[in-house]
Amino acid sequence: MTYIPATWNISELVQGIYQAPIYHSLFEVLLIIWIIRLLFVKSSKPHRSELSEQEKEELIQEWKPQPLVPDTPEDDPGLQAFIGNNVTSKIAKLVTINGEEYLNMASMNFLNMIGDQDIENAAVQCIGKYGVGSCGPRGFYGTVDVHLELEEELARFMECEEAALYSYGFATIASAIPAYSKRTDVIFCDEGVSFAIQKGLQASRSKLMFFKHNDMDDLERLLKEQERDDIKIPKKAGATRRFLVVEGLYVNFGDICPLKKLVDFKYKYKVRLFIDESISFGVLGATGKGVTEHFGVDVNDIDLITASLEYSLGSIGGFAIGSKFVVDHQRLSGLGYCFSASLPPMLAVAAKEALHKMENNPSILENLRQKCQSLYDQLANLNGLEITGDSMSPILHLRLAKPCQERKDSLAKLQQIVDKVRESSVILTVARYLDQEELFLPPPSVRLAVNCDLSDSEVGKVVEGLKRACHEVFA
Repeated sequence: MTYIPATWNISELVQGIYQAPIYHSLFEVLLIIWIIRLLFVKSSKPHRSELSEQEKEELIQEWKPQPLVPDTPEDDPGLQAFIGNNVTSKIAKLVTINGEEYLNMASMNFLNMIGDQDIENAAVQCIGKYGVGSCGPRGFYGTVDVHLELEEELARFMECEEAALYSYGFATIASAIPAYSKRTDVIFCDEGVSFAIQKGLQASRSKLMFFKHNDMDDLERLLKEQERDDIKIPKKAGATRRFLVVEGLYVNFGDICPLKKLVDFKYKYKVRLFIDESISFGVLGATGKGVTEHFGVDVNDIDLITASLEYSLGSIGGFAIGSKFVVDHQRLSGLGYCFSASLPPMLAVAAKEALHKMENNPSILENLRQKCQSLYDQLANLNGLEITGDSMSPILHLRLAKPCQERKDSLAKLQQIVDKVRESSVILTVARYLDQEELFLPPPSVRLAVNCDLSDSEVGKVVEGLKRACHEVFA
């Protein structure tokens, strides 16, 4: 407020008020009014009427809780599918279900590590020393020496500085993405990525920009849009990190990412490149290192690689590899690493033994590729179905050449084919998704998983079973 000397008279006070700026006088008047209001105006509490007992009872009777799960129609194909609830064998190339033996083309046991005697012996010896679990996260006395040994082996094999081991394959990429990308960042992502990647994207709360599956022109369009936005707001651009997330070999489509083009975009548009190699690890490349080896790309050009141990190596868990600086960040920020009980030691030992087998016997990789190519070629002209995916992929999808108008009808028709093929003692599966949660729901398909130990006669058995089933269903 305006300072008034004690020697001023009334006329000088009035003159001082007139000389003061109008905004200054107005502010003082408002301040005086606000102080008076605080002194004399009582705080008012909202009137709340009490409900009578009868009204309370009526509200309770009318209330209906939301269902825990959405209603599922009784004719949903997923409920009608064959469920082998009495498996009495190892889930290997051949599996016994309800007392009958089937050729297993449903499990992603690409290198047939499940049931390998050497791996089982190593796991049994480990149980004798460590037991069957750790009962604690890695940072809370859950780290056992075999975890560190497996991490060292994976880093050495992939020719990277460091690896971090996760206890669950799904949680690996789902934890790695939000460990780096935050709310203010931007992620460019393929529409065809797996559900695990989608969960990681959502957990990051970053701005998501999806490009059409494996469409590099569409990706570059989005990158250029971001580049123009960055030029408009340089201050915001300086604080925004950009990530590009893809799969090495897409589980929902069976095709391979164009890695060399992605690396070009990484340097041209200054993005960080993350690749999930859960399917391509142990499949692509001369020694099974994955998509980087397949394309001859330096692994150091990729900012982060994640993969699962649950497919080619036949164990449980996953791993992330990269530079020491990048991987160490996950040990404090990767939620699946920090808060999940560590991988049971026997499974770490099993994965390590499987990795050594893959290294020492690269012929199994070549054998897998031959079986993939053979099956792909023989399934190319199925009546009513079309094959999608790369000829080198151990995952193939068979989709209806003429899909039904309703998705459930397409699924029902594909399930008929699966049921017919089962009569030939071959088990397949219709690819299943959480329809309400998938960001981009893939088309309905029958999924085949190739095993490297399939014989030519067994490949022929699968093909003949499918041909016979298609002839009956599409007749």
